[in-house]
Amino acid sequence: MSTQIKVTARALPAAAVLALVPVAAQAHVKWFAPYIVGAPPEPITNTLYDTWFWVGIGLVLVFFFLTRYIERSSIGDSSIKALNWLTNPLWKRQDDYIRSIVAAFFVAIFAVGGVYLTPDLKTPAEWVSWLQLVIACCIFSRRTMPIAGVGIILLWVLALRDYELFHLFDYLALGLGVAGYLLLEPLNNEELRSRRFEALRWGLAIALMWSSLEKFAFPSWFYPLVIDKPFLTFGMPRDVFIPMAGVTEFTLGFGLLWTPLIRRLSGIALLVIFTAAVWPFGRVDLIGHGLIMAILIAVAADHRTGADLTTALKRRMVDIPIGLTGALVIFCTAYWGLHMAFYGMDGSLPAEELPKTTHSYSVEHPHGPGGPEANTAEPHSH
Repeated sequence: MSTQIKVTARALPAAAVLALVPVAAQAHVKWFAPYIVGAPPEPITNTLYDTWFWVGIGLVLVFFFLTRYIERSSIGDSSIKALNWLTNPLWKRQDDYIRSIVAAFFVAIFAVGGVYLTPDLKTPAEWVSWLQLVIACCIFSRRTMPIAGVGIILLWVLALRDYELFHLFDYLALGLGVAGYLLLEPLNNEELRSRRFEALRWGLAIALMWSSLEKFAFPSWFYPLVIDKPFLTFGMPRDVFIPMAGVTEFTLGFGLLWTPLIRRLSGIALLVIFTAAVWPFGRVDLIGHGLIMAILIAVAADHRTGADLTTALKRRMVDIPIGLTGALVIFCTAYWGLHMAFYGMDGSLPAEELPKTTHSYSVEHPHGPGGPEANTAEPHSH
């Protein structure tokens, strides 16, 4: 088997292209910096005219092309077999692993207390934490796993009492993916049950692609993090680093939906990125992203090579740029279009309808309410 591992080592240099793309610790900005969801986003044309956006797209396409070429070549099967050998212990107990990490996540946020699903969705309701403990307990029996899945959806719905729908879109896809797994795993219908890992992977991929658009729509949200932790940019100018980091997150999220070798290497690359965030951002980031990181490990250990929802669209090399372009168009149209539908063309809201936030507004940050009157206004805070 050492020969197979060496073959994989020949396949992995394709992933080294990612080293050319700035892969900052992908901390969720809403957990660590002020923001206003209803603020007007930057025009999408700003991104389309940004040279560094296209440089990032080009570099990741090279990674995808090289990986797909290897996958279709004579060493493709050997590469997959080597990855399978390395991850076989986890694959044999994949369901036990996923159920354990989902339960551990809900125990962790129960212990932290005062949040719905993530660190920025705060709530004073103590019973919410106890509901999370109930969800964790339900996961240990296949009979009660569907209750846990419904409970996750219920938590998201309950958060609508305190937070705007557009804000909660950040967590909808991942929540549905995990809930989908918990609903599908106990089924006796093997055809439906076999889709449980796919539900997880699609939920995570969509969540990553959606949240990455903040780096294009609201780059100023990231300025406080860059100021506080300048090492995150690896010495690059912030307006070069932020769009390329957004490209990395979006395209690797897209990679989770592609062919087996691309999605597994994309999962490994994302795992490295999210793991790197733990050191500078600490326990909050580990708890908030722990579920994502665990699912990425499951993606890297996924041995399945059969058909999935979009197999017919992935066979040719040219399908990669076509698929990526389609994903960018769909997600950008949805993000900017829904924001305009919720908040209007200029993103402004009446004073009595100021967006809710987990942070106090600050005139030092360009995305907060400006002017001296902002200091006297009482912001909504959780």
